Order: sequence, then C-alpha cells, then structure tokens
Amino acid sequence: MTPSLTHVLLTRFNLPTPGVESMVRAKDGWLRERQELFERFCLPSVQAQSKSEFNWIVYFDTQSPPWLKARVAELAMSGTFAAIYRDSVPRTDLLSDIREVAGDDTDVLLTTNLDNDDAVAHDFVERLQAQVGEGGRCAIYLSNGLIRSGMNLYRRHDPHNAFASVSENWSGAVTCWSDWHDRLGGSMDVRPVGGEPGWLQVVHNGNVSNRIKGTLVGPEKYLRLFPCGLDGVATPTTASLIVDRGFWAPLRAAREMPRAIAKKMILLIGGKKGLDRIKVLVAGRSRV
Repeated sequence: MTPSLTHVLLTRFNLPTPGVESMVRAKDGWLRERQELFERFCLPSVQAQSKSEFNWIVYFDTQSPPWLKARVAELAMSGTFAAIYRDSVPRTDLLSDIREVAGDDTDVLLTTNLDNDDAVAHDFVERLQAQVGEGGRCAIYLSNGLIRSGMNLYRRHDPHNAFASVSENWSGAVTCWSDWHDRLGGSMDVRPVGGEPGWLQVVHNGNVSNRIKGTLVGPEKYLRLFPCGLDGVATPTTASLIVDRGFWAPLRAAREMPRAIAKKMILLIGGKKGLDRIKVLVAGRSRV
C-alpha cells in the first residue's frame, strides 16, 4: 500500500546566515539580483510542475526592505508559495510552519531544499514523490542536473547535490535542513536516483559557492524538461564540444579534486565551523 504523503519545498531567500554567506548577502544589489533570478528561474519552474500536490515555504528575513516585502506580497497572491518572515528557523519552528502550511495528517513527510536562484525540471516533484515508500528516514537525490553559466550549459552528475530531499515519518522528523546537503548521508540512508536532468543551477556573480562543473552540452534535448530557464542558451559548435570534452571538462574535474580533499580535511579537523571560518577568510581577501 502506498503511504500518504505531505511534500514541502523549502527555500531560504535571505535569512540571516553567519559566515561567508552573510558577507555575500551584505553586498549592494544582492537582494535585487536575487529577486530577479527568483522570478526568472525558480518561481516559474515550480509553477510549471507536472504534479501539483505539494506546498512551498519561502523564508525571508524580518528586516527585508519594504520594496522586497511589497513584491513578495504580490507574488505570493498566486498561492504558489507561502512567504514566512523570521530571524532564524530552528527545527521546532520549521516543523510548526510545515504543519500550519501543509498539515500533518499523512504517513510520510517529504521535504526538499530549493535555492532561490535555481530551477527544477517540470517533473521534479513527480519523480521525487515516486521514490517515497514505507520505511525509515532516507535522503533522496536526483543525481543528474544542468548548470547554466551565461549562454553556456553543462550537464552535471552530482549524487549529493543541493536539491536534497528527506523522506521520513512525522514522529521525530528532522527535514532536509538537518545538515548540509552533502552530509545527510552521515545520519540516514541515501537513495541516488538517475535518469534525465532534474535540476538547473545558475552560476552568476552572487553565487556563494557554485562553479562551472560538468560537460558542455546544447540546450535542445532539455527544453521539454525545462520550459523555463534555458532561454538564451547557445548551441555549441561541434568544435567547441570536442575541445570541452577533451580539455576543459577534464581540467575542471582536476581542479575540483584538491578542493574536495581540502574541504574533507578541514571538516575532519575543524568541523563545519572551521570550514566556515576558512570561507570567511577567503571571501574577505577576495574583496580587498
């Protein structure tokens, strides 16, 4: 028997965050750029979902400027998302908000992280919900996605990506925000799901950590999956595809390896707080 399901997408729009993200978010124009990206990529991709049985909570800072609050009120009138203003979201408040917005009269709670500058394929929700069954807590990842940088598009395999979901019983629920998206496997089972790209990350000036990864591709075969988000993407020439596969893609992968090793060592020695201190130091130097 298929268990009944409550599915909630969770987005931090501009919640106060300690560390490197707070430095990025303090830059002039960050909010306006992020609002534009949200309306161009994130919001329409959620509105285009093939399955509508889900809820979406978007968290905003209580100190958000009046222009943002006014725009959010306009967008929220469509009913696509519930806008909630908080200074922080501890787990007890998060679960309370979920219950108030979506209810809790089901067998399973499925929560999914969605960054406000990214987009999802039109069948993203449907594919995630198809993975939910009876059993204990499990992190679910659609492993394949796309990365957009300007007019270029890259296909990326990332089995622990930021579009992380957690399926669990309501009793003792922790949600997908219980840990960093790539560390959920330390406290629960992980289920990577293959198939066509399920998500689209957008690399832009305001990104905290996204970089170009993966292999250069053309947009044509992905337009049906992403009716929003691929406008303006160029079709690469045969020569550029060959060069990317033979040189640039391996180079990008090689550059990621020492970063991954360094991150693992810092986490092992200093934990998440230690890694955040390093990020703040690097970010501070980059602004000099």
